[in-house]
Amino acid sequence: MSHAARLTYALISYAVFLLAFLYAVGFLGHVVVPKTVDDGSIVDPGFAVAVDVALLTLFALQHSVMARPRFKIWWTRVVPKPIERSTYVLLASLALLLLFWQWRPLPAIVWSISEPVAAGLLMGLFWMGWLVVLASTFMISHFDLFGLKQAIHGWRSTVPGEAAFTTPLLYRHVRHPIYLGFVIAFWATPTMTAGHLLFAAVATAYILVGIQLEERDLVAFFGDRYRCYRREVGMLLPRLRGAR
Repeated sequence: MSHAARLTYALISYAVFLLAFLYAVGFLGHVVVPKTVDDGSIVDPGFAVAVDVALLTLFALQHSVMARPRFKIWWTRVVPKPIERSTYVLLASLALLLLFWQWRPLPAIVWSISEPVAAGLLMGLFWMGWLVVLASTFMISHFDLFGLKQAIHGWRSTVPGEAAFTTPLLYRHVRHPIYLGFVIAFWATPTMTAGHLLFAAVATAYILVGIQLEERDLVAFFGDRYRCYRREVGMLLPRLRGAR
């Protein structure tokens, strides 16, 4: 691939990510999109659970396996290094879009809050969760996280610098504010159906497992600097001062 083709590929991958991200907001928030977590043909609940868990598992496996350093070493023998991250982002986004397309609803109501103030507060939390997700990506390196920076380095024939360990803004208080934002967005809803609950529960479980895998890699890369950070800063909630 030429440098221009790689950059174009990275831009397309980023556009697909934006589509998947925005659709995820509408999918859980019941806004704008044609199909939400509670829309679709009603099928046998057992079959719906099996399909939905399979879709979530597919996304989790792709998201975790391709993020591991050993896989990246092998993968960059096949995919040029400047577009390795873009390919990861593209495949993760496509797995997410597949989930939205094939999701089977489970319409049974788990809870429903009709009181306007309480419902409004929950929707406010929902939007705050997504804002935390997006803002947190810019606190580190948004365009590096989604592959554009690597493609630009390839286009310029420059070598990106080694990753630096920094803890900007929210990262001074929680180690994984992106995941915290997702958890808030998944659970904050005035009407929780069984399907939405399944999505939130399985996705949250994956986040907890994914954090362990991610932190193992971070400790291997940054060593004692990350171990110290992990002792001093809470994983998803701020740690009380003096807590160990």
